Amino acid sequence: MDPEVSLLLQCPPGGLPEEQVRAELSPAYDRRPLPGGDKAITAIWESRLRAQPWLFDAPKFRLHSATLVPTGSPGPQLLLHLGLTSYRDFLGTNWASSAAWLRQQGATDWGDKQAYLADPLGVGAALATADGFLVFLRRSGQVAEAPGLVDVPGGHPEPKALCPGDSPLHKDLPGELVVHELFSSVLQEICDEVNLPLLTLSRPLLLGIARNETSAGRASAEFYVQCSLSSEQVRKHYMSGGPEAHESTGIIFVETQRAPRLRTCGHSSRKKPEVRMSGSHCLPTEGAEVAGD
Repeated sequence: MDPEVSLLLQCPPGGLPEEQVRAELSPAYDRRPLPGGDKAITAIWESRLRAQPWLFDAPKFRLHSATLVPTGSPGPQLLLHLGLTSYRDFLGTNWASSAAWLRQQGATDWGDKQAYLADPLGVGAALATADGFLVFLRRSGQVAEAPGLVDVPGGHPEPKALCPGDSPLHKDLPGELVVHELFSSVLQEICDEVNLPLLTLSRPLLLGIARNETSAGRASAEFYVQCSLSSEQVRKHYMSGGPEAHESTGIIFVETQRAPRLRTCGHSSRKKPEVRMSGSHCLPTEGAEVAGD
């Protein structure tokens, strides 16, 4: 397996629909305050804002752990233990130069190397077109994470979608609504980033959860979504621009039939001629169709 990704959890074959997933929110699943306080996070955030003034903070869900129940057991098959964090804390911990030390210290202090890290839960989509292609996007230079690299459509589920405000409380976020937001958010990201109509997308199936080691183990829930449009139709929608068109500069299509031959790897490509899914698979770009660059 590629050192840039670690597989946290793999769902049963075929993936899990929304009704097979449950979430439990608690302050016990939040990150621990940094040794010596969180002033370093504030300093990093202020520095990033000076360099990228378009960035903005927002609350995020934090993945503490996930548990699969034995196959055949009644009820949901996957339980997610979630806390709350923020985008600011993500840049100040997972993306900080001290991230490796924070992981080491977390293991020493709490028996958990992720204890001091924000670890906001992301989502990514293996988006398949009707004519047998997977969809990838080249990230723009305006994004804070992996600018200029290639990735799948994705983003984050948003606590604000359930509880407006900058400081939601765990008790105000019912688990069933959080799960719905998790599954809905991956569809919304596809609609916003690829500019596709929601009615052209299937219900998402959760394939698993991976940790991105390039961002100190940030977790991403990976989904499969089928689109009823052809790759050419998807291309036309993308080229006409969507709400988050500024987040990417081009769209790439790779034949789905090539996927079984691919080795696993990490988030966003740093090598050519490969592109990468968020915590899932490498796809060679030789023969891929590219538009928009």
